[in-house]
Amino acid sequence: MKIGILGCGWLGMELGKRLREVNHEVRGSVTRRDGLNELRNAGIIPYLIKLFESGIQGDITSFLSGVEVLVIDIPPGLRKNPDLDFVKKISNLVPYIERCRVNRVIFTSSTSVYQDSTEFPVYTEEAETDNSSKTAIQLHNAELVLLNNKNFQASVLRFGGLIGPHRHPVKYLSGRKDIKDPKARINLVHQEDCINAILKLIDLKNDNSVWNLVYPEHPEKEVYYTKIAREKGLPEPQFDHSTPSKGKKICSKKIMAELKFEFSHSIY
Repeated sequence: MKIGILGCGWLGMELGKRLREVNHEVRGSVTRRDGLNELRNAGIIPYLIKLFESGIQGDITSFLSGVEVLVIDIPPGLRKNPDLDFVKKISNLVPYIERCRVNRVIFTSSTSVYQDSTEFPVYTEEAETDNSSKTAIQLHNAELVLLNNKNFQASVLRFGGLIGPHRHPVKYLSGRKDIKDPKARINLVHQEDCINAILKLIDLKNDNSVWNLVYPEHPEKEVYYTKIAREKGLPEPQFDHSTPSKGKKICSKKIMAELKFEFSHSIY
C-alpha cells in the first residue's frame, strides 16, 4: 500500500519506520531540509512540505499522487501562536486530496477539544466539544473540514498527552511551583499505542468517525507527577491548592471494543 505521512516528527517518523517494516511504500514530509536525510535513511520517500494559511510550500501533488491512505500529523502550533488559522491550513490541503483521489485520511487531533470542569466529566467521542476555548474550536473545526467532505473518508484520532522515548511532561513540570489543578485527572498515552491505533485505522476499509486514545487509568495530577519525578530522580513539582481543580477523564472504550485495541504501554 502507498501511504503518505504529512508531518514526520516525533510520532510520524516512528510510524513511517513501522510501516516500512511491513513493506508499505511510505512517503513522508518534513518542514526543514535537514530532516530529509533521516527520512531517506529510514527508507521513507522524503518531501519538503510546509503548510501556511496562504497556501502550501512544496510539491504536495507529487507527494499525494497514488497515495491510498494519508496520515496528517501536523502540530497546530496554537500554543505559540493562538491567532494562527489552523483550519485554513487544513482547508488548503483538501483540493489536493480530492484531485489526487486519496481515499482515506487519518487526522491526529487532541483530547484538548473537550472542556475541563471541576466535576471532572468523562468524555466519549459523542460528547460536545469545548466552545469556550479558541484552541478547541480551531481543532474541532479542522476535524470537521475532513469529516464533512464527501470525496474521501476521514478518521479523527484524538490523542491524550503523549509520552514515550525522550518525551514526558514531568520534565517540564519538575521543580516548578504553583502548578494549577493538582486534583485533575491524568490523560496520557504512549507513542507505541498511538502508532498501533493508527495501524488499526489504516486497516479499516470504511470509517468516517472520531476515536479517543488515552490510557484507561486516570490518577490525580499531583499524585502521578510526584511519583514519576521521584522515580526519575527529578525535583518534585509543587502544586497550588488555593483554587478548585479543573479537569476531565477521556474514555477510550470505543476503540477497545470496536477495533479490539489493547494498550501495550502503561503510563508508569
